[in-house]
Amino acid sequence: MISYRSVTKRYPDGTVAVDDFSLEIPDGSFTVFAGSSGCGKTTLLRMVNRMVDPTAGTVTVDGQDVSTHDPVTLRRRIGYVMQNSGLLPHRTVAQNIATVPRLNGMNRRDAEDRATEMMRLVGLDPSMAHRYPAQLSGGQQQRVGVARGLAADPDILLMDEPFGAVDPLVRAELQQQMRELHERLNMTVVFITHEMDEALTLGDRIVLLRTGAQIAQQGTPQEFLTEPADDFVREFLGLDRGQRTLTPRPGPNGSVLLVDSHGRPAGLLKGQTP
Repeated sequence: MISYRSVTKRYPDGTVAVDDFSLEIPDGSFTVFAGSSGCGKTTLLRMVNRMVDPTAGTVTVDGQDVSTHDPVTLRRRIGYVMQNSGLLPHRTVAQNIATVPRLNGMNRRDAEDRATEMMRLVGLDPSMAHRYPAQLSGGQQQRVGVARGLAADPDILLMDEPFGAVDPLVRAELQQQMRELHERLNMTVVFITHEMDEALTLGDRIVLLRTGAQIAQQGTPQEFLTEPADDFVREFLGLDRGQRTLTPRPGPNGSVLLVDSHGRPAGLLKGQTP
């Protein structure tokens, strides 16, 4: 379990990124921190692996205060995936994926085998192992980033807007794959996004943040859609603009179409086709 206890982060210029934040993240959950840019969500994420230390309060993992751990050692056992993949340009795909296992003492042959295993896991052809990041598409680079984050078999995977820089079709594929990986590996995922669609797609638990990492609402996707806490939440969801309101209408051949607030087709009701 990851636990934040009365955590505050004040930067030297006086900016308060996080103000008295408390939360517990259950083991095995897929928790999404959502909110606008500057609300403190990335600061919260980076506190877990000590890329950022709190000014006050404590962050614990499995009951142990992370501040008592060496930051480098801590980061080697917690997976981390960032938006622009963060791949080392002078290293091949396989070498990038094998970075943490090698740092943890794994021999070269076993690390290469591990890299191949991770490539298959994230849907990359092992024949790409000797390519360099510049030879990959954006989506492929992000898959390598995920593979690298998983290579040391972490119990916790931190993901900082990892799919924000890829096109919508690739993003949807990556989101689906991430859900499948989470279910398969049963790890704790903490995911950052500023897009509520992504939060609703991925999270089994969503924490929507205001400025200063103040919690506007936390709950399941269903709870957000059916029981928004206030106008701020409704606005972030787009409920006030009718963006998530779908109306059934008769379609061709006895089907039932779902249309949005502008009357545009948004989907087909499952089980209603002839």
